[in-house]
Amino acid sequence: MKTVPEYFGSLVFDDRVMKSTLPADIYASLRKTIDEGAKLDIRVANAVADAMKDWAVANGATHYTHWFQPLTGITAEKHDSFISPSPDGGVIMEFSGKELIKGEPDASSFPSGGIRATFEARGYTAWDPTSYAFIKDKSLCIPTAFCSYSGEALDKKTPLLRSMEALNRQALRILKLFGNTDVKCVRTSVGPEQEYFLVTKEMYDKRPDLRFTGRTLFGAKPPKGQEMDDHYFGVIKPRVAAYMAELNDELWKLGILAKTEHNEVAPAQHEMAPIYSTTNIATDHNQLTMEIMQKVAAKHGLVCLLHEKPFAGVNGSGKHNNWSMATDTGVNLLSPGETPYENAQFLLFLCAVIKAVDDYQDLLRISVATAGNDHRLGANEAPPAVVSMFLGDELNAVLDAIENDTPYAGAEKKQMKLGVNVLPKFNRDTTDRNRTSPFAFTGNKFEFRMLGSSNSISCANIMLNTAVAESLKIYADRLEQAEDFESALHAMIQKTIKDHKKIIFNGNGYDDAWIKEATEERGLLNYRTTPDCIPHLLDKKNTDMLISHGVFSMTELRSRYEITLENYCKTVVIEANTMVDMAKTEISPAIAAYVADMAKAIKTKKAACEGVACGYETGIVKTLSILNDSIAMKADELADALVALQDIADIAEQGYAIRDTILVKMGELRAFVDKAETLTAKDYWPYPSYADLLFGVK
Repeated sequence: MKTVPEYFGSLVFDDRVMKSTLPADIYASLRKTIDEGAKLDIRVANAVADAMKDWAVANGATHYTHWFQPLTGITAEKHDSFISPSPDGGVIMEFSGKELIKGEPDASSFPSGGIRATFEARGYTAWDPTSYAFIKDKSLCIPTAFCSYSGEALDKKTPLLRSMEALNRQALRILKLFGNTDVKCVRTSVGPEQEYFLVTKEMYDKRPDLRFTGRTLFGAKPPKGQEMDDHYFGVIKPRVAAYMAELNDELWKLGILAKTEHNEVAPAQHEMAPIYSTTNIATDHNQLTMEIMQKVAAKHGLVCLLHEKPFAGVNGSGKHNNWSMATDTGVNLLSPGETPYENAQFLLFLCAVIKAVDDYQDLLRISVATAGNDHRLGANEAPPAVVSMFLGDELNAVLDAIENDTPYAGAEKKQMKLGVNVLPKFNRDTTDRNRTSPFAFTGNKFEFRMLGSSNSISCANIMLNTAVAESLKIYADRLEQAEDFESALHAMIQKTIKDHKKIIFNGNGYDDAWIKEATEERGLLNYRTTPDCIPHLLDKKNTDMLISHGVFSMTELRSRYEITLENYCKTVVIEANTMVDMAKTEISPAIAAYVADMAKAIKTKKAACEGVACGYETGIVKTLSILNDSIAMKADELADALVALQDIADIAEQGYAIRDTILVKMGELRAFVDKAETLTAKDYWPYPSYADLLFGVK
């Protein structure tokens, strides 16, 4: 049996494989393209394609596909076999450099936000050599960008690569001012923690809401939820442990650095966290991770739920985006070092992030906006919709000293004393962690906690990278013209702290008092829903910034505005239609059947025992009859509201109508149904309960 180091990355055409299969000059040229962005020569592409094909076929692959990330939020792939006819009637296995570097999927069937008409079908995929090809389901998957016939990006990878290059350009300018002329590249890195729920396939199949929408639209609160905090980091159940073991194996074969696994807070909720990698690769890997999680779950008779809020009343699932910047020489630009007060370079990069988050808090909120994520953020759950930053006591003290030109005493190193001699002694960290903060500094990186569990991480990192690039550009423009670099640097850091300290908050982000302070006293934004925030994508300050760095064109921004709102509207409409269907075709008939049987029981009881009271049975019949009438009424109201929604042409107005009317009526219908569930005998209720779903995996 092979060990993990022996099979790790065995399905990846990685640097080890390239070095061993490519001629030295071809390998060197390809590395130059990957590391420095040099132009790819067709001779190199042909050699790589041939080696890639031979390696893939030797590992069982029969097809290849350009694997890309359209604006659907998931991945796409069109498979072609390697076979080519030979003169003797057989076939040979061929794959050219042209086939490697360019594909041609139909672009009209993917979301474009009006960029492409249905009859304008041509689109292109282009090989991304910075992300390794891999084998999945006997197909060689080649990570690619996806664009329209006229050149607009129709995917999530292209703007991400642009944003990484934008940050690289500006960071190199800053580093040069500090004398770091040996640095050739600054890359952002990400480690996305992934939360998810596991339920049994048998129960999932009995819930139309889970099958159609990914979340439960009805469900009464179970007797036990997460109140006891006994699931978090608890002993992993054998069936879940077997799932996690196979998941790790499959991810490791694909070169994905799956590191941590544990039970999360809610029953049936778990988490997987990888080691950091370059943002582009981390994004590809996270998309693969979500796909593999669901495939492996099916093999174990389970379903992996990636929706942000599959169950009301217990914690939803997020995706924590741990983000940092590092040079190609191995320096983490967000590492404070032993004396952060004296580390001017670190402080300037820190201030660039502070300024970026404050100036573009709307873009960060927009980057995580979906119908599913609104259930977490709008409910002030892990974290709230208000963007703020946590820096910790030490960095706060450093910034206060700089702002006020006062001496900094330094953080005191305290040794942890646990009162038991045999336990090891260690120094306490100079700052705590704040798990309620949307954007928290955690030692040498920032943890952006607002992402939803089903989201691609590309959107958040596009906005984050570009906003920080803008801060660095402003700094570089000023410092390059400064007569006295040291004085200008100090003044700039000091000004940033004074201008943007309102975004820094070290307290409890769940506290209602904080939301009031943030919005009323500090002037921070609180976009609780997707329709609230998405229109601000097209605010002039945002479009000017994103366009100036070459990350988006105006056409591409308008398309994303349209697509995001359209996805929001379609998602909620599907949910609402599912609710109406469930209520009318199964829930109301089930309640009626139970009421009818209870009425028969009353009649039988009275006949058998003349004069005996039937208070319990009569009360159930009366209450459920009233509830069922209310359910029917609310289902009709919701159906009527959905019909009226079709008359609204403007997509933004549709979003507001969904926010203000459809979601309200969905909540009203759910309240009656959930109440009825608590009064209806279990054998009559048509769906597995929350208790069944949350505690069904043994």
